[in-house]
Amino acid sequence: MTKRHIALLLSAAALAASGVAAAPPISVPRIHLVFPGESIQKAVDSAKTGDTVLVTPGVYHESVKVTTPGLTLRGMGRGTVLEPAAKAAGDCGEHGNGICVAGARDKRLEGVTVSDLTVTGFSRAGVMAVDTDRLTVRNVTAEKNGVWGIAEEHSVSSEYRQNTARNNGDAGLFLANTITAEQGATDTGGTRIAHNRLENNRIGVTVRRLRNLTAHGNEITGNCAGVFVVGDENKPRAGALTVRDNRVVENNKYCPATARLPYLQGSGIVLTGAEETTVTGNTVTGNSGKSPLSGGIVLFKSMVGASSENNRIVDNALHGNSPADLVNQESATHNNAFRNNSCRASKPAGMC
Repeated sequence: MTKRHIALLLSAAALAASGVAAAPPISVPRIHLVFPGESIQKAVDSAKTGDTVLVTPGVYHESVKVTTPGLTLRGMGRGTVLEPAAKAAGDCGEHGNGICVAGARDKRLEGVTVSDLTVTGFSRAGVMAVDTDRLTVRNVTAEKNGVWGIAEEHSVSSEYRQNTARNNGDAGLFLANTITAEQGATDTGGTRIAHNRLENNRIGVTVRRLRNLTAHGNEITGNCAGVFVVGDENKPRAGALTVRDNRVVENNKYCPATARLPYLQGSGIVLTGAEETTVTGNTVTGNSGKSPLSGGIVLFKSMVGASSENNRIVDNALHGNSPADLVNQESATHNNAFRNNSCRASKPAGMC
């Protein structure tokens, strides 16, 4: 034993003798490894704030509910796959969801990350987030889910980055103030939808009754409609959003009418019942159809009659969209601005 070791021991003994308590042990985040045949939910339930549940490649037949703040649920790439169990267990699976990130109305769940895995075949959503704050969903593949690939409600300051959502029954990404009720738009606190690939869904991205959100750098193709920004007559109104630098190409799949919308085909970016939204720097090409919502960038009065007002559609590159690159079905009195767009045809004429 060296003189330094002896000195340290004597110092510790002196502190103990003097009655000065030692510092509490530092809590070190843990990694909980999960292997095929083991339960992801069991590992999540045993994890604490700051821990990571790391799921190794394999197929896991279960749904997982996360209620611990600051938890990371991470796979090892697309080969980590969650599919429905033969018999759903817990409310997440019973509601048809793959991964649920769930807070409470009076206390949002903070700082959860879900990344680097695949969720497929669930009857409702691959990933469903409710009442969250600063949720990150990254490098997740959500495919062949019955309604949404990835969805959230009652949540703020989320980040959806570098995900792939394909072949889902409704939207690849669906963000709303609330799914079931008619309410005014809520402020997301700067939620970001960035650099995702959204293909062969009914709608690539739906943003419904929200404010203060940015969708940028996304690749959106092969859907019935690319981007939907949806509002209605409730107050506050949906809007104050930014849709920029997205590539919205050939969203020409056919989807039949629903109780809320006519049939969809050939819609690039649609604003319906939204205000004060900026659509800029997007490349919108080859979106073609004969639906009332068809066209490159479309302003459309909502199905309950709410107008789109004070929106800016500027500096976009559009071509090959039908019935036109720019379609404005609103009155001139609603102060929507179309400026510096590169396009060939508009309805009414004169906006290109």
